[in-house]
Formats: sequence, structure tokens, C-alpha cells
Amino acid sequence: MPEPKITILTATLNAAAVLPRLIASLRAQTDADFVWVIADGGSTDESRMLLADCSDLQIRIDEAADFGIYDALNRGLRLIADGYYLVVGADDTLAPDAIENYRRVADASGQPDFVAAGIEQGGRSVMPRKNLGWLYGMPGVASSHSVGLLVKRSCHDRFGLYSRRFPITADQLFVKQALQGGASIAHARFIAGEFSIAGTSGADSLGLLTELFRVQVRTERFVALQYLLFATRLTKYFVRSLLSGRGGR
Repeated sequence: MPEPKITILTATLNAAAVLPRLIASLRAQTDADFVWVIADGGSTDESRMLLADCSDLQIRIDEAADFGIYDALNRGLRLIADGYYLVVGADDTLAPDAIENYRRVADASGQPDFVAAGIEQGGRSVMPRKNLGWLYGMPGVASSHSVGLLVKRSCHDRFGLYSRRFPITADQLFVKQALQGGASIAHARFIAGEFSIAGTSGADSLGLLTELFRVQVRTERFVALQYLLFATRLTKYFVRSLLSGRGGR
């Protein structure tokens, strides 16, 4: 079996302030045999100039207006014919041995549909969980979609692209539906890089809770349990909001 091809997939929009760190981490890879696909939503800052200086990397750029990150990722996926891809946000970074480790684990595991690795997030290490999707959603089977999950491109031929109906959790819906549909996953113990916490999910906590609930209802057998968990999470959210408001007075 030939070594798996790996593509880095990044959605960008006016990301010039953070792209240099990502570019530096890609240049530092111990395994440089990868392609970097960028789906840019029409940046008007210096992003294009930064990317134009990346001739030392195998880079492909697709520029078009989109309807958010998952629409952009779907556009980028159309430029990837086979092998694996790894979503890495413009404000994320990879560990120097990330590509090397992903390729090694994928090959040693018989090239499964997913390879889940650990990430650094908010100053702490997060390793992939197993069999806790009913409780945590996708983080119950992997650490993170971005940086922490290598995905076989052919999975989208079997289970579809990212849904535009879930602007925050389309990744969770895709991964859970794929695993429930028979996709295979290998869990690795290495840290793949740093996932930035300054994203949509962190900025819209209530929206994240609501979408996570919708994903769980669609992908879990015991729906009543998901209503209970959703009610518990909402209660915690509103209690924290009230306490935060009091603290600001």
C-alpha cells in the first residue's frame, strides 16, 4: 500500500495578522511532502501577498466569495482528489512533526478513515477521547476537527460534504454521521499542534450549545437523554451569565 497523500486545508478571510505563524509552522515540518490548499473568501488585506511568498510550499489557492467556513472548506475539498486532508485554521499552528506523525499512524493503522490526535488548546493538552460521543458530541471521539483530525477524502464521497445548515457544528455532524455509518478511526497519542480558541464557537456559546443539541438529536439513539443534557448545559450557561453580570457591577 503506497504512503498516504496528505493535504493541509485552510479557509482564510483577511487573516494576514495570523497567517505568518501558520506559514512558519508549515515550513518547519519534518515531513514536507504535503500540499497546502487555501480557500480564500476574498481577502482585502495582505493575505494574498503573504501567500504569494510561499513558493517554497506546494500551494494551491482558490479565491471566491463563500457563505462561511464550511462552505469554504467544501470548495477546497473539490481541489483534493484523494488521500487525506487536515483542516488547519489560519490562526492555528502545527507541531514540527505533525505531518510525519499523522502519516506514520495512518500507515501503521491500515489507513483508516480518520486519525485522531491530541492538540494544545488554551494552554492545556487535549487528547482524543473514545466512545463518549453521546456526552460530548464530536469531542467525545476526537480532540478537535481542526488540527486534531486527519480525514480521508473519500469519506465525503460516502457521507456528503459539510452541511451549510450548521454554521458552527457542521464538522461535528459530518464526523459523527461518518463514524455511525461505519467509518473507521485510529486514536493517536501525539500532539499535532495548537488549535486557537479565538473562533466562532468561543464567540457564540449559546449558538454552539443549540447547534450541538441539534447534532446530538440527529446522531444519538437516546434522544430524551440529549434533551436532559441540553437543559443542564443551558442552565449552567445562564447561571454563569448571571454571575458574570453581577461581577461586572
